[in-house]
Amino acid sequence: MDSALAIVAGGRLVKQVCDVLGVARSNVTAKLARTADWRDGRTARQSDDAGLVEEIRRVIADLPSWGYRRVCGTMRRERERQCAAAVNAKRVYRVMRVHGLLTERGPKPPRPQRRHEGKVAVPRSNQRWCSDGFEFRCDNGEPLRVTFALDCCDREAMSWAATTGGHSGDVVRDVMLAAVEHRFGNVSKAPTQIEWLSDNGSGYIAEKTRTFALDIGLKPLTTPVCSPQSNGMAESFVKTMKRDYVAFMPKPDAATAVRNLAVAFEHYNEKHPHSALKYRPPREFQRKSDSSTLV
Repeated sequence: MDSALAIVAGGRLVKQVCDVLGVARSNVTAKLARTADWRDGRTARQSDDAGLVEEIRRVIADLPSWGYRRVCGTMRRERERQCAAAVNAKRVYRVMRVHGLLTERGPKPPRPQRRHEGKVAVPRSNQRWCSDGFEFRCDNGEPLRVTFALDCCDREAMSWAATTGGHSGDVVRDVMLAAVEHRFGNVSKAPTQIEWLSDNGSGYIAEKTRTFALDIGLKPLTTPVCSPQSNGMAESFVKTMKRDYVAFMPKPDAATAVRNLAVAFEHYNEKHPHSALKYRPPREFQRKSDSSTLV
């Protein structure tokens, strides 16, 4: 009887100690029951990461702003083409962290107070296109303003135009027509009406632009005032272009910057992994979607 009471008292004491230390009693019991030669199987495994480190370095050589998810997506596609085993994203993260290859986390911008419950993305291509613009300065001080059109399903940058002037209606209309011709060939009008989402910039809301849009099969839609998140896909694309391409490409003058922008847009469409596309680039996602539709 006395031994049973001692066991109960000892158990209560252990519970009180565990509560004070903030640890689980079951964990303490399991550790006490371990043998002297016990080893943690998770830390005992050794792997040679030298080859993986070199593979990661090759991926980020020209795009140092890529995080581990885009790096892993690119490596996965390369290994698929080589019929090699895929690499785990957690392992890529661990290796990049150990070797100092992760990008630094920037401060999070304050969230807008205006609530936005709509959805910009659509389930199929050529249902909705969005457009916006961005600008930057070349090393010689020349400003360059870029206007683009993006598909809200496959995220392909279908057309773009760069100018040292403003985002005028003429530029917007050129981008509209180039997008239609890119998707449907040398036609004067899209086969079915496509929504054209933009902000309320003067080039977009001009009566001439809206009339031209309707003539070529586009339905102009504008976001609410002071609600950039309503065109969040275009805003995200602007961030991607500035962070991954404009920040690193040579831009001594406007002419050189335009040539390098053409390379950047092509790389984005063919090589840039997108999280919403299962970390595949836009045109590869298109090709896989088209092949699955034909089956």
